[in-house]
Amino acid sequence: MKVLVVEDDAETARYIARGLQELGHVVDVAADGRDGLFHATEGGYDLLVVDRMLPLLDGLTLVKTLRATGNKTPVLFLTTLGGVDDRVEGLEAGGDDYLIKPFAFSELAARVHALGRRPPISEAPTVLRVADLEMDLVKRGVTRRGTPIELQPREFRLLEYLLRHAGEVVTRTMLLEQVWDFHFDPRTSVVETHISRLRQKIDRDFDPPLIHTVRGAGYALRAPA
Repeated sequence: MKVLVVEDDAETARYIARGLQELGHVVDVAADGRDGLFHATEGGYDLLVVDRMLPLLDGLTLVKTLRATGNKTPVLFLTTLGGVDDRVEGLEAGGDDYLIKPFAFSELAARVHALGRRPPISEAPTVLRVADLEMDLVKRGVTRRGTPIELQPREFRLLEYLLRHAGEVVTRTMLLEQVWDFHFDPRTSVVETHISRLRQKIDRDFDPPLIHTVRGAGYALRAPA
Protein backbone atom coordinates (compact mmCIF):
# COMPACT_ATOMS: atom_id res chain seq x y z
CA MET A 1 0.00 0.00 0.00
CA LYS A 2 0.94 3.63 -0.41
CA VAL A 3 0.75 5.24 3.04
CA LEU A 4 1.01 8.86 4.17
CA VAL A 5 2.16 9.42 7.75
CA VAL A 6 1.27 12.88 9.09
CA GLU A 7 3.24 13.22 12.32
CA ASP A 8 5.13 16.24 13.69
CA ASP A 9 7.39 14.24 16.02
CA ALA A 10 10.31 13.36 13.76
CA GLU A 11 11.40 10.32 15.76
CA THR A 12 7.90 8.83 15.83
CA ALA A 13 7.46 9.51 12.11
CA ARG A 14 10.75 7.77 11.27
CA TYR A 15 9.84 4.82 13.49
CA ILE A 16 6.47 4.33 11.79
CA ALA A 17 7.79 4.91 8.28
CA ARG A 18 10.71 2.51 8.69
CA GLY A 19 8.49 -0.21 10.13
CA LEU A 20 5.91 0.09 7.36
CA GLN A 21 8.59 0.16 4.68
CA GLU A 22 10.05 -3.06 6.10
CA LEU A 23 6.61 -4.60 5.60
CA GLY A 24 6.69 -3.60 1.94
CA HIS A 25 4.62 -0.43 2.00
CA VAL A 26 5.51 2.79 0.20
CA VAL A 27 5.56 5.57 2.80
CA ASP A 28 5.62 9.37 2.63
CA VAL A 29 5.85 11.62 5.69
CA ALA A 30 4.40 15.08 6.33
CA ALA A 31 5.45 17.03 9.42
CA ASP A 32 2.43 19.32 9.80
CA GLY A 33 -1.27 19.32 9.02
CA ARG A 34 -1.10 21.76 6.14
CA ASP A 35 1.55 19.75 4.32
CA GLY A 36 -0.34 16.58 5.16
CA LEU A 37 -3.54 17.94 3.61
CA PHE A 38 -1.66 18.88 0.43
CA HIS A 39 -0.10 15.44 0.11
CA ALA A 40 -3.36 13.65 0.94
CA THR A 41 -5.26 15.46 -1.79
CA GLU A 42 -2.54 15.01 -4.40
CA GLY A 43 -0.81 11.71 -3.68
CA GLY A 44 -3.32 8.92 -4.36
CA TYR A 45 -2.74 7.18 -1.03
CA ASP A 46 -4.32 3.94 0.14
CA LEU A 47 -4.15 4.91 3.81
CA LEU A 48 -3.44 7.94 6.00
CA VAL A 49 -1.89 7.67 9.47
CA VAL A 50 -2.65 11.02 11.11
CA ASP A 51 -1.62 12.42 14.47
CA ARG A 52 -4.40 14.50 16.04
CA MET A 53 -2.15 17.19 17.52
CA LEU A 54 -0.40 18.81 14.55
CA PRO A 55 1.04 22.28 13.89
CA LEU A 56 -0.58 24.61 11.32
CA LEU A 57 -3.64 22.37 10.91
CA ASP A 58 -4.81 19.84 13.51
CA GLY A 59 -5.59 16.27 12.53
CA LEU A 60 -9.35 16.54 13.06
CA THR A 61 -9.61 19.55 10.77
CA LEU A 62 -7.38 17.87 8.19
CA VAL A 63 -9.64 14.83 8.00
CA LYS A 64 -12.87 16.85 8.09
CA THR A 65 -11.56 18.91 5.16
CA LEU A 66 -10.70 15.77 3.19
CA ARG A 67 -14.12 14.25 3.81
CA ALA A 68 -15.85 17.48 2.81
CA THR A 69 -14.12 17.28 -0.57
CA GLY A 70 -15.24 13.68 -1.08
CA ASN A 71 -11.86 12.11 -0.28
CA LYS A 72 -12.59 8.66 1.20
CA THR A 73 -9.07 7.43 1.92
CA PRO A 74 -9.09 5.37 5.15
CA VAL A 75 -7.63 7.23 8.14
CA LEU A 76 -5.96 5.81 11.23
CA PHE A 77 -5.73 8.47 13.96
CA LEU A 78 -2.78 8.46 16.37
CA THR A 79 -3.24 10.40 19.59
CA THR A 80 -2.48 10.71 23.27
CA LEU A 81 -6.15 11.61 23.83
CA GLY A 82 -7.66 8.33 24.96
CA GLY A 83 -11.04 9.30 26.42
CA VAL A 84 -14.28 7.92 25.01
CA ASP A 85 -15.41 11.36 23.85
CA ASP A 86 -12.03 11.91 22.16
CA ARG A 87 -12.35 8.64 20.24
CA VAL A 88 -15.91 9.39 19.24
CA GLU A 89 -14.85 12.87 18.11
CA GLY A 90 -12.15 11.36 15.91
CA LEU A 91 -14.53 8.86 14.35
CA GLU A 92 -17.20 11.51 13.79
CA ALA A 93 -14.60 13.66 12.03
CA GLY A 94 -14.20 10.89 9.47
CA GLY A 95 -11.54 8.64 10.98
CA ASP A 96 -11.78 4.89 10.43
CA ASP A 97 -9.70 3.70 13.37
CA TYR A 98 -8.02 5.11 16.46
CA LEU A 99 -4.73 4.14 18.15
CA ILE A 100 -3.61 5.57 21.48
CA LYS A 101 0.01 6.63 22.08
CA PRO A 102 2.24 5.06 23.20
CA PHE A 103 1.56 2.04 21.00
CA ALA A 104 3.28 -1.15 19.93
CA PHE A 105 4.27 -1.16 16.27
CA SER A 106 2.79 -4.66 15.90
CA GLU A 107 -0.64 -3.25 16.78
CA LEU A 108 -0.25 -0.34 14.37
CA ALA A 109 0.78 -2.76 11.61
CA ALA A 110 -2.23 -4.98 12.33
CA ARG A 111 -4.60 -2.01 12.13
CA VAL A 112 -2.97 -0.82 8.91
CA HIS A 113 -3.42 -4.26 7.38
CA ALA A 114 -7.03 -4.46 8.57
CA LEU A 115 -7.86 -1.10 6.97
CA GLY A 116 -6.08 -2.20 3.80
CA ARG A 117 -8.27 -5.31 3.58
CA ARG A 118 -11.49 -3.34 3.67
CA PRO A 119 -13.41 -3.13 0.39
CA PRO A 120 -13.01 0.17 -1.48
CA ILE A 121 -15.09 2.83 0.21
CA SER A 122 -16.50 3.80 -3.16
CA GLU A 123 -18.46 0.53 -3.00
CA ALA A 124 -20.08 1.50 0.28
CA PRO A 125 -23.35 3.44 0.19
CA THR A 126 -23.08 7.18 0.70
CA VAL A 127 -26.83 7.64 1.21
CA LEU A 128 -29.00 5.67 3.64
CA ARG A 129 -32.78 5.63 3.14
CA VAL A 130 -35.83 4.24 4.85
CA ALA A 131 -39.19 5.33 3.43
CA ASP A 132 -38.98 9.13 3.03
CA LEU A 133 -36.09 9.49 5.53
CA GLU A 134 -32.69 10.05 3.91
CA MET A 135 -29.17 10.46 5.35
CA ASP A 136 -26.31 11.73 3.18
CA LEU A 137 -23.11 10.39 4.75
CA VAL A 138 -20.84 12.63 2.67
CA LYS A 139 -22.66 15.91 3.28
CA ARG A 140 -23.61 14.80 6.81
CA GLY A 141 -27.20 15.86 6.20
CA VAL A 142 -30.59 14.34 7.03
CA THR A 143 -33.94 15.03 5.38
CA ARG A 144 -37.42 13.62 5.69
CA ARG A 145 -39.80 14.15 2.82
CA GLY A 146 -37.22 16.63 1.50
CA THR A 147 -37.26 18.74 4.68
CA PRO A 148 -33.80 19.24 6.29
CA ILE A 149 -33.53 17.97 9.87
CA GLU A 150 -30.81 19.36 12.13
CA LEU A 151 -29.16 16.76 14.33
CA GLN A 152 -26.47 16.94 16.97
CA PRO A 153 -23.39 14.73 16.30
CA ARG A 154 -24.52 12.02 18.73
CA GLU A 155 -28.04 12.06 17.31
CA PHE A 156 -26.55 11.68 13.85
CA ARG A 157 -24.52 8.64 14.95
CA LEU A 158 -27.56 7.12 16.62
CA LEU A 159 -29.73 7.59 13.55
CA GLU A 160 -26.96 6.28 11.28
CA TYR A 161 -26.74 3.10 13.34
CA LEU A 162 -30.51 2.65 13.23
CA LEU A 163 -30.54 3.22 9.46
CA ARG A 164 -27.72 0.75 8.88
CA HIS A 165 -29.76 -1.81 10.80
CA ALA A 166 -33.15 -0.81 9.41
CA GLY A 167 -35.82 -3.40 10.08
CA GLU A 168 -33.74 -5.05 12.81
CA VAL A 169 -34.23 -4.83 16.55
CA VAL A 170 -31.25 -3.13 18.20
CA THR A 171 -30.83 -3.42 21.94
CA ARG A 172 -29.86 -0.78 24.45
CA THR A 173 -26.53 -2.56 24.98
CA MET A 174 -25.82 -2.53 21.24
CA LEU A 175 -26.48 1.22 21.11
CA LEU A 176 -24.31 1.92 24.16
CA GLU A 177 -21.42 0.03 22.57
CA GLN A 178 -21.73 1.24 18.99
CA VAL A 179 -22.87 4.86 19.48
CA TRP A 180 -21.30 5.76 22.83
CA ASP A 181 -18.43 3.23 22.90
CA PHE A 182 -19.52 2.16 26.39
CA HIS A 183 -18.68 -1.47 27.14
CA PHE A 184 -20.47 -1.29 30.47
CA ASP A 185 -23.87 -0.11 31.66
CA PRO A 186 -23.55 3.54 32.79
CA ARG A 187 -26.90 3.15 34.56
CA THR A 188 -28.29 6.32 33.05
CA SER A 189 -31.14 7.02 30.65
CA VAL A 190 -28.78 8.34 27.96
CA VAL A 191 -30.14 5.97 25.28
CA GLU A 192 -33.77 6.63 26.13
CA THR A 193 -33.17 10.40 26.22
CA HIS A 194 -31.50 10.46 22.80
CA ILE A 195 -34.14 8.19 21.26
CA SER A 196 -36.81 10.57 22.56
CA ARG A 197 -35.00 13.59 21.07
CA LEU A 198 -34.55 11.78 17.78
CA ARG A 199 -38.25 10.93 17.64
CA GLN A 200 -39.11 14.57 18.21
CA LYS A 201 -37.08 15.51 15.14
CA ILE A 202 -37.76 12.52 12.87
CA ASP A 203 -41.34 11.52 13.66
CA ARG A 204 -43.17 14.36 15.41
CA ASP A 205 -44.07 16.37 12.30
CA PHE A 206 -44.23 13.44 9.90
CA ASP A 207 -46.40 10.41 9.37
CA PRO A 208 -46.09 7.49 9.78
CA PRO A 209 -43.58 7.16 12.64
CA LEU A 210 -40.41 5.26 11.75
CA ILE A 211 -38.73 4.74 15.14
CA HIS A 212 -40.46 2.01 17.14
CA THR A 213 -39.96 0.66 20.65
CA VAL A 214 -39.89 -3.13 20.76
CA ARG A 215 -41.09 -3.88 24.26
CA GLY A 216 -38.59 -5.82 26.32
CA ALA A 217 -36.03 -5.86 23.48
CA GLY A 218 -34.98 -2.44 22.18
CA TYR A 219 -35.73 -0.28 19.18
CA ALA A 220 -36.28 -0.66 15.47
CA LEU A 221 -36.31 1.82 12.61
CA ARG A 222 -38.58 0.49 9.90
CA ALA A 223 -40.80 1.63 7.10
CA PRO A 224 -44.55 0.99 7.30
CA ALA A 225 -45.67 -2.37 5.95
